[in-house]
Amino acid sequence: AEHQHVRYNPLRDDWVLVSAHRVKRPWQGQLEKPPPEDVPRWDPKNPLCPGATRANGEVNPEYEGTFVFPNDFPALQPDAPEPDDSDHPLFRAAPARGVCKVMCFHPWSDLTLPLMSLPEIRAVIDAWAELATELGASYPWVQIFENKGAMMGCSNPHPHCQVWASSFLPNEVCLEDRTQRQHLSQHGVPMLLEYAEQEAHRKERLVVENADWLVVVPYWATWPYQTLLLPRRHVSRLQDLSDSEKDSLASIMQRLLIKYDNLFEVSFPYSMGWHGAPTGPYLEEDCGHWQLHAHYYPPLLRSATVRKFMVGYEMLAQAQRDLTPEQAAERLRSLPEVHYKKRAE
Repeated sequence: AEHQHVRYNPLRDDWVLVSAHRVKRPWQGQLEKPPPEDVPRWDPKNPLCPGATRANGEVNPEYEGTFVFPNDFPALQPDAPEPDDSDHPLFRAAPARGVCKVMCFHPWSDLTLPLMSLPEIRAVIDAWAELATELGASYPWVQIFENKGAMMGCSNPHPHCQVWASSFLPNEVCLEDRTQRQHLSQHGVPMLLEYAEQEAHRKERLVVENADWLVVVPYWATWPYQTLLLPRRHVSRLQDLSDSEKDSLASIMQRLLIKYDNLFEVSFPYSMGWHGAPTGPYLEEDCGHWQLHAHYYPPLLRSATVRKFMVGYEMLAQAQRDLTPEQAAERLRSLPEVHYKKRAE
């Protein structure tokens, strides 16, 4: 906790520098604007609201639960042409096709996941699993991800996520596929199943847990309050969860996200996403080395206005963090599980 050291990340096959003493240095850098507290529940000019008109002229239905629609500005399209052949090995290109969808969690713009009810969160999980099944029938990778807050590049406060299905396996996925495959081959057990069992026993990085799931600040965490959401049993894909596991997932997500908001009493920004076994042609292969998991990457470090910057040494050498994962986990673990906005109710 007092002296710098490096920690190995077996999932990414890289290292992070831990320099806990640096968090004591005075901060004279950039201060972020806290997220607005006065988001209107419904705004006809907000393209994600029920009944609103989107940029392409389409009008949203008066939806009352989740709502999925094609991204009006997709990064991937299903009919993209083949790139030209390369004339040199240093100038390679490959085809990239896919579809991009947007999923609204709820019709109200002022309601984030930690403030939603358990049945409403369960409906989000069901919609995730349905999209993973639908798109995964033909695409090898389906990336479900949520960017929450302007600090993480989110341009719209309405509670929503994105789902991108691609004709290729992205870089992070290829890396996790390789490391998990190697671990199973060498140790005879899926890496993250073994890791979850170890963290459940050690408890020093545990944030919340229930019968089916646990959330930890991983031993190799890069971001200050990064967490890893893991199932206790061996399950490869989101769509393979049982109904009871989806119920308990809704509960543990709500508990984690309430703690996040309570940390600095602000709508906590983060990027999160699910990683599971590849789909499409991989559905016919043995993917037993994969263990389903979700990554949460929040940027805040000291307060609601001071973030961690991944610059300089982090970009040119390796990741570095300013407090230990154990310190971060203890702080999150000790926070109440009643949302700060509801304490006076």
